[in-house]
Amino acid sequence: AEDPDKKIEVVLVACGSFNPITNMHLRLFELARDYLQETGKYKVIKGIISPVGDAYKKKGLISADHRVAMAKLATKTSDWVEVDDWESSQSEWLETLKVLRYHHQRFLSPDASNSLQNAVPLTKPGRKRKQEPNRHDPVKKKNQSPDVKSVPQVKLLCGSDIVESFGVPNLWKLEDITEIVENHGLVCINRAGHSVQKFIYESDLLWRHKNNIHLVEEWITNDISSTKIRRALRRGQSIRYLVPDGVQAYIEKHNLYSPESEDRNAEVVLAPLQKHTSDSKN
Repeated sequence: AEDPDKKIEVVLVACGSFNPITNMHLRLFELARDYLQETGKYKVIKGIISPVGDAYKKKGLISADHRVAMAKLATKTSDWVEVDDWESSQSEWLETLKVLRYHHQRFLSPDASNSLQNAVPLTKPGRKRKQEPNRHDPVKKKNQSPDVKSVPQVKLLCGSDIVESFGVPNLWKLEDITEIVENHGLVCINRAGHSVQKFIYESDLLWRHKNNIHLVEEWITNDISSTKIRRALRRGQSIRYLVPDGVQAYIEKHNLYSPESEDRNAEVVLAPLQKHTSDSKN
């Protein structure tokens, strides 16, 4: 039998607009956890939903306060998926890599939640330090002595559309994609009509790190998207059973999505495109 202590602990982080969060977003977490745990190598200990901040400037993006509130309502009944508003509360848009680094850092630092025993070796500065030359280097953690509980891997959970967006010019920095697949890893839920395998095959960078890219087939296909939800709402159609009941009630109460909200940021260039295009000019 597998020794449960030998399993690699994983934290799944999903970044995105969550505008609004849907049942599909929640299913991604369940699919990913089932897949990783069925390999027998991983133990998924937490899921984190990190809604993007308003500075992302995506067309139709409503305020982060509402998007975070809906995500919290949606995860109320989950015992392992939670919402983190660190990213959304930043005044400027943050690269996804920075969000992954932030969460990785939280598990490294001694004030990380005490329920996770990862902090133990770091809080005894005295005699332990000599045996831990790699204390500040999370990447080398893999080879540490077996008696120290290793830091969980923070993996990016996404749909196939995110991986395909790696190919959009100026949307991602090449070194960011590299660090994400090298140091963290991707868990990608392959949505109907997408072929992520082909996309990975066509990219030398992704191919080189394909062992760190977990592709999860979605057999019970779920084609719900936030875009379709907003469209239904603009047309006065029901969205029940597509989003959690609490989210539906919240949207109705605050009358969140309308033709006006959909036009927000219509003339604005998406933050990463703005940033990376100006970077490449300098």
